[in-house]
Amino acid sequence: MSYANILVSVDLTEAAARRIRLAAGLARRFEATLIGAAAETVPSPLLVQDIDDAQRQDEENEAKVRALLEQAGTVFSGNLGEGVRSAWHPALARPVTHLVAEARAADVVVLGRRGPEDQTPRRLDVAPGPVLMEAGRPVLVVPPGLENLKGARIVVAWKDGPSARRAVSAALPFLHNADQVHVVTTGADARLEGGEEVAAHLARHGAPVTTHFLRTVDTDAAEILRFTRAQDADLLVMGAYGHSRLREWVFGGVTRDVLRSSPVCCLMCH
Repeated sequence: MSYANILVSVDLTEAAARRIRLAAGLARRFEATLIGAAAETVPSPLLVQDIDDAQRQDEENEAKVRALLEQAGTVFSGNLGEGVRSAWHPALARPVTHLVAEARAADVVVLGRRGPEDQTPRRLDVAPGPVLMEAGRPVLVVPPGLENLKGARIVVAWKDGPSARRAVSAALPFLHNADQVHVVTTGADARLEGGEEVAAHLARHGAPVTTHFLRTVDTDAAEILRFTRAQDADLLVMGAYGHSRLREWVFGGVTRDVLRSSPVCCLMCH
């Protein structure tokens, strides 16, 4: 199994160049096409005096947005490196809406998450939450500062359910080529979650896999991340759990905590 099309979210943050290089490295490894996507809406005219003023403001606003998208395209093309098939898909639209639409022709979506100190709203920026919940595709969430993903040591945070099952299937191209795969379950009922069966399934796919049952001391997320660090893993695979409330996505505790603080890339499915 492999990926044929990888979609990466492009913005004008400092982390974007590293994220594109990481996605380009994956496209090169899997011989996939890398699609860069960026979008922004055109602001409505303000304090309009007459129809001519409205038209003038609209044209100026559109020109500014197109200039932003052109900058993003330059960032994308400038960080591809050699030997990567690519396509650039900008749009005058809401960033999340455009990325979700583009995901219909992608095997995996690569996007970044902000660090805890970076809360300033930025144009073209896309948060992982809505894409995870709406795209219907696996999402690779890249922490700030990372620009390479080998997938040599992988932790599968297993909690039996459709999201985790989809995440494991989506991660098979990584799992098949990993040096070590750890299937981890946490909590008092860890042994009832079917981790050993999942490990056997992955072993039949050729993954070098072991099973671990972790006792939760702090929180499940803390135990998973502690284990991930201890194994020097560079990829965490897990389901994403959440629901919609008042036009915002509200995540379960483990999903929320991992999205906020994981030091490694996370491949997640809803």
